[in-house]
Amino acid sequence: MPKENNGMSKRNVVHIEIPSKNVEESGKFYANLFGWMITPFPEMNYTMWETKELPAGGFSLVGSDTAVGEVLFYVDSDDITADLKKVEKLGGEVVHPKAEIAGTGWFGIFKDPTGNKVALFTSSNPNFNK
Repeated sequence: MPKENNGMSKRNVVHIEIPSKNVEESGKFYANLFGWMITPFPEMNYTMWETKELPAGGFSLVGSDTAVGEVLFYVDSDDITADLKKVEKLGGEVVHPKAEIAGTGWFGIFKDPTGNKVALFTSSNPNFNK
């Protein structure tokens, strides 16, 4: 069995997406339940949620790429391309190559060897997550 990495890594979870059949209603539900700050983006059919600390997240619309119960978390990455190459080397599968989120940063999505989807994120803001 491989040795565990006992060093601490700054590969924090920085964003979590929760699938929703109605992003506006999900925002209201979680705002009332947890007191999260909610910011709707109706033009993208997306609603962001924030707490006082990271991670933050959003509600993504259930569809062909997003199933109910398929919560997607984003891990901070200094080099998404290199991380996706490593995913494949370790037996995972790239689901979505590195792509830009206008004005926000870049992301990529992979499946681990079990089939769980995980996303990588690099912010365009140099002070993000510092």
